[in-house]
Amino acid sequence: MKRKTVIRVYGPVPSRRLGYSLGVDILPFKTCTLDCVYCQLGPTTNLTAERKKFMDCLPILEQIRDSIDSKKRIDYITFSGSGEPTLNTELKKCIRHIKSFTDIPVAVLTNATLLGRASVRKALIEADLVVPSLDAAEQSVFEKTNRPHPSLRIKEIILGLEKFREIFKGKIWLEVMLVKGFNDSPEHVKKLKEAVEKICPDKVQLNTVVRPPAEETARPLNREELESICRQWGDLCEVIADFKKLRQKVLSIDITSEVLAMVRRRPVTLDDLSVSLGKHKNEIIKHLNALLDDKKIKTREHKGNTYYEPV
Repeated sequence: MKRKTVIRVYGPVPSRRLGYSLGVDILPFKTCTLDCVYCQLGPTTNLTAERKKFMDCLPILEQIRDSIDSKKRIDYITFSGSGEPTLNTELKKCIRHIKSFTDIPVAVLTNATLLGRASVRKALIEADLVVPSLDAAEQSVFEKTNRPHPSLRIKEIILGLEKFREIFKGKIWLEVMLVKGFNDSPEHVKKLKEAVEKICPDKVQLNTVVRPPAEETARPLNREELESICRQWGDLCEVIADFKKLRQKVLSIDITSEVLAMVRRRPVTLDDLSVSLGKHKNEIIKHLNALLDDKKIKTREHKGNTYYEPV
């Protein structure tokens, strides 16, 4: 019996930061160094700080090539997905091979927790853009907000970010996720600003809880609160706005597989799917209903929006 190919490449997905981003997932679902209260993928099921070869990069590279050959618009090839990509020791090899067959820039979304290790900094060195996150400047806030693997220390993470800035020639866009009552006190915001100034990123992007979080206690800041902090942090800081672009050109693809692949990566709305796949909502709904009937996906209401999630 032929073994079914696991889809590790998804999209291109409309991204608030990266335009149309071709997502690349190189980890088993929810394998991460953190168990963040705000995570849109739910609780971490494999909390680890051990790097290893979780999966080979060659089948993934084939899927990337296929996506490029499909002639969809791709602004970035982005390592993100269902966990912390730097945990996979194949990351460096993947990036190097991608750079050998396409000029599309490579981005890596990372929680930065392993940047204190020289091997991880070297793994990211050939990327064009690294988007690390930093939600805390104190260990107590780090543990409350990000619920890290016990071996991780926020001071070492900040120092790792500083060292990476010294050697990395590409762009660094530092994301700070602010959660009401967790890491948004004036005192902690000031300490975060001091840490950011040491790291010297090209941009600082303030974010807050938008999609359904792992914990219901994780609540968002409002726009005015974010903009106030943004003004305090200076010209390099911006509040990430909702992505609004024209829908993709309609292409012949296996819609059901694409829908299921997107849903498995993160909670998505009907609008998200329609824009990314270039299909009318009425067409997407047919495939969603079939997946719901098969109990492969489920719905969840959050702040007046319906999100589709894996069962």
